[in-house]
Amino acid sequence: MIKRLIKCIREFTKYTILAPVLMIAEVIMEVIIPYFMASMIDDGINVGNMQHIVVMGVILIVAAFVAMGFGVACGSMAATASTGFARNLRHDMFYNVQRFSFGNLDKFSTSSLITRMTTDVMNIQNAFQMVLRMAVRSPIMLILSFAMSFSISPQLALIFLASIPILAGGLLLIMKSVHPIFMRVFKTYDKLNRIVEENVRGMRVVKSYVREDFEYGKFTDVSKDIFDDFSRAEKRLAFNMPLMQFCSFAGMLLIAWIGARLVVGGNLTTGQLMSIFTYSMQILMSLMMFSMVFVMLFISRASAERIVEVLNEEPDLTNKPDSLNPIKEVRDGSIEFRGVNFSYAKDNNKLCLSDINLRIKSGETVGILGSTGSSKSTLVQLIPRLYDVTKMDEDSPKLSDSVLVGGVDVRDYDLETLRDAVSMVLQKNVLFSGTIKENLKWGNPEATDEELIHACKLAQADSFIQSFPDKYNTFIEQGGSNVSGGQKQRLCIARALLKKPKILILDDSTSAVDTATDALIRSSFREDIPHVTKIIIAQRVASVADADKIIIMDGGQINGIGTHDELMANNSIYQEVYNSQTQGGDFDEAI
Repeated sequence: MIKRLIKCIREFTKYTILAPVLMIAEVIMEVIIPYFMASMIDDGINVGNMQHIVVMGVILIVAAFVAMGFGVACGSMAATASTGFARNLRHDMFYNVQRFSFGNLDKFSTSSLITRMTTDVMNIQNAFQMVLRMAVRSPIMLILSFAMSFSISPQLALIFLASIPILAGGLLLIMKSVHPIFMRVFKTYDKLNRIVEENVRGMRVVKSYVREDFEYGKFTDVSKDIFDDFSRAEKRLAFNMPLMQFCSFAGMLLIAWIGARLVVGGNLTTGQLMSIFTYSMQILMSLMMFSMVFVMLFISRASAERIVEVLNEEPDLTNKPDSLNPIKEVRDGSIEFRGVNFSYAKDNNKLCLSDINLRIKSGETVGILGSTGSSKSTLVQLIPRLYDVTKMDEDSPKLSDSVLVGGVDVRDYDLETLRDAVSMVLQKNVLFSGTIKENLKWGNPEATDEELIHACKLAQADSFIQSFPDKYNTFIEQGGSNVSGGQKQRLCIARALLKKPKILILDDSTSAVDTATDALIRSSFREDIPHVTKIIIAQRVASVADADKIIIMDGGQINGIGTHDELMANNSIYQEVYNSQTQGGDFDEAI
């Protein structure tokens, strides 16, 4: 885990090294100050040597200023190193998340990823800065102060040495009991973020059903869980300070008692006793800082484990190695499923798709109908390789358990090449904050205004865009909240068309569009992009009735394939859907 985190320091290595070096220099200056103070008392004040007092005074002032300079420089370096380290952590996590397949994303909730990139990274940043300063300062100060004390009076120095095992044992016991609590707290943070995210996103539903009190109760319960766990952890951590203070102040009392006897006996000077007291305070402060570092490190340990979990997550879907020459050109939009099986759980006993055999010619229009949960969306998500097929038998020939696009297994393509050739409008249409033009250019950053308008005309979006005061420069709010569901769907279709794909997949992407507009969209597809393979998943028979072939899905299997007339003649599921919709007057007579 430590090795993986260290890799994120990168360009801030210089600051990471300089910060502890400067801190060591500051500690050295602070440790020699009591030595000069002892000399001032014994050889200056006690004997009335004014010249020695002045010389030692100047040396003390210079040492104090030099120590301050080293401290300021160390603080600056540590701040730069820690903030840069946190920046790189967020960058690497976000970059890795962008590489995740849908299967990888299923392991982490949105709220959990947000918590890891914010709260967890902040904990690591604070711990890293503390390590560069206090984790260096406290042990060096402890060692040097003890060494100076030992050089002055071994008897008094041994008092501090005896307290260290007691403190170490107490700290280890406390930390061992606290770590599981912090692990639980961060998981509860994930739940808290999820509740907030769902509540804000679904605010209209909450208000419509007057469920504000219910949502408030959910939030309050989770907040209380976090409060209880943090309180429990802090109560256990609170034992650390009394233990440390008991050992430290007990040590100082013993020093005062034994030191006074040594001074009276002539074995110790007054200045040396004063310096021993100063060193005892430095040792006390070192132990306090060491305790704080331990607490922070144990808090951040849970965060570090969660961050490394994201950083070490390997994408399920990757390109073939360059040495195996991944294919970087899709010949056409033909599609073939050969004995395809698929399971989200990668369990052959929990298949979502079973023995799918299907062939689609380039340029065909294919409709897919089926009840909710029949795996329509799962089927088309295998085409751009958002998921990989599930191998039923590792020894099976290559021709089985495979999806082919343009006559080539999708696993043999370069991923970017394949997905550039396949435009997919998902069930959940997503628009990003920005203008309509900026959203459309996700399909093609180099698209001209004429190409934008043409794509929007094909998607029947240009007419409502022109009605906006700012037209294509109209700002889209987060999530597209200032446009209707049908308008959002048409913008997403236009964005997909701008990719100029060989395969266009519409996954129930016209559900919020009226039947007349739906018919116009399909008509424009037939006339303007006849060479593009079009796959339309729909709930309405009217949306697919004029397709070259219609696929009926049922329970993860293909129940039937044929044209509208063929299915009306021999497929009971299609007949039932058609009759239920036409009797209700939903059938589009315009097709």
